[in-house]
Amino acid sequence: MTNEAVKPSVIMKPVLIVGGGPVGLMTALGLGFYGIPFQLFEEDASFSSDTKAGTILTRTIEAFRRYGVADDVLAKALRIDEIGDVERATNTARPSVSIDLLSDETRYPFVINMPQHHLEPILHCGLEAKTPGHTHLKHKLTTFRQTDDGVVATFETPDGVREVEGSYLLACDGGRSTIRGQLGIPVEGESLNVLTILVDVKVDLDVQNPRDYPYLAYFADPTEWMILVRQPHCWRFLFPLPADRPEPTREEFREKILRFIGPVSDLEIINTVVYRIHHRIATEWRQGRVFLMGDAAHLITPMWALGLNTGVLDAVNLPWRLAWVARGWADPSLLDGYAREQRPVAAHGSGEMAEAARKYMLGQNDAIRAMSGGQWANALTRTMLGVRLDVDQSGDWSMVRTEQGPLRVGERIPDAILHAGNGKPVRLHDLTDDSFVALYFTDVRRRPTIPADRPGLKHFVVSRRDAPLDSGLRDRSLFDVGDKFRLRAGCEPDTIILVRPDDYIAAIVPMKDGVIDEIYAKITGGEPAAEKQKADA
Repeated sequence: MTNEAVKPSVIMKPVLIVGGGPVGLMTALGLGFYGIPFQLFEEDASFSSDTKAGTILTRTIEAFRRYGVADDVLAKALRIDEIGDVERATNTARPSVSIDLLSDETRYPFVINMPQHHLEPILHCGLEAKTPGHTHLKHKLTTFRQTDDGVVATFETPDGVREVEGSYLLACDGGRSTIRGQLGIPVEGESLNVLTILVDVKVDLDVQNPRDYPYLAYFADPTEWMILVRQPHCWRFLFPLPADRPEPTREEFREKILRFIGPVSDLEIINTVVYRIHHRIATEWRQGRVFLMGDAAHLITPMWALGLNTGVLDAVNLPWRLAWVARGWADPSLLDGYAREQRPVAAHGSGEMAEAARKYMLGQNDAIRAMSGGQWANALTRTMLGVRLDVDQSGDWSMVRTEQGPLRVGERIPDAILHAGNGKPVRLHDLTDDSFVALYFTDVRRRPTIPADRPGLKHFVVSRRDAPLDSGLRDRSLFDVGDKFRLRAGCEPDTIILVRPDDYIAAIVPMKDGVIDEIYAKITGGEPAAEKQKADA
């Protein structure tokens, strides 16, 4: 099933995206996927050459799939189904994070290693293939202003000053965001007096000097923890460095690495990068038609791969909202949910988890809630599949899964395999790519009354029994073999689960006439279809 043929075309001023890093590129891919015109502007003459952001989590891979670039990324990445955890002093392995346990939750039960300077060209190629000519390099934003119906941005370019008009302005311009600065938005948090050293090394630990190291492994130590990452083109080592110490020389780096891996026949240091540890969050993420995204909104030094991957969550949450408003399916108030949901995840979720991870690496294990669940729950947490958003404005959200239980509002729905009326298997996330989807867990043999689909909202019966050919519901039913998916969902028969276009659950309610129509209208700021029909009559 695909939504490509049914996407409405939208006539509007383009959305202006400033910043061509992973979040800016993913946001552009998302807008292109939803048929929203955009223009992407990058200050530099090329994409990033920094060897950073080395591990990409499963939730981000799912976003790659939705936006049409997963296959291209996976073809050039290393896949990992286990995250190693070792006590460095004794070389004792602690329980690994077994991502393969998530094979019923996602079509990508692994994470991948790929440095940012490899990823960005792939994302850009995908963007150019789908929406050619919408990326503009050597465009430095100097100023912008908001109007009644849009924004006007001014850029310095090699050909002189350029003024561009758009409908919205998305700040993906990094931790030193020009846009955030011109808006006067303060940043809260701190930059810790601790540095992280990244060292990329060309060494053969597979054949010539074989080592049985996982492709992603965390070595905890109270004095000097270390992270080992097998990149497609090298091995990467990460160490802490107190801020009062000078950066090691290349020879000192070499000795440090050899102390860990032992003698090797040949070792070449190809790159080193020093990062300061940040946990800094913008106090506002939106002013009028301007939105902050990625590092412009939340600068979190990566640990457990929480930097880039948290930014991609922004690029999952905002584009569908802009699409619903642009298509006339939702009131502009729908856009308020972006910051309300994403800000606590970054400020109190990813940031605090990154700090907890650093303590865990130092052997301070007693309060690490992010690793307090069973193996399945830990895998869900570490892949970002366990994020629960505050979709119902109750204040109930979480970055951490501690147990396997019934699905809850705000959680990502599993990418389960069901069987359509045409006999073909279908992945649930394929159904939610460009639509809200209401799933009616009931017995299709009883001919339940299911509302007609409407733009932006589809209805399906999920049933243990296959839909009879004369039921009238054959093309709107999903055969749940063995009742497996309903049991995983943990819901009673005659329950409806409403899923958003970003895969997060908007509501779980008992079956009742008109209930989903009312909930959908509340989410989108419109009126129920039945009420609208009465008004039109």
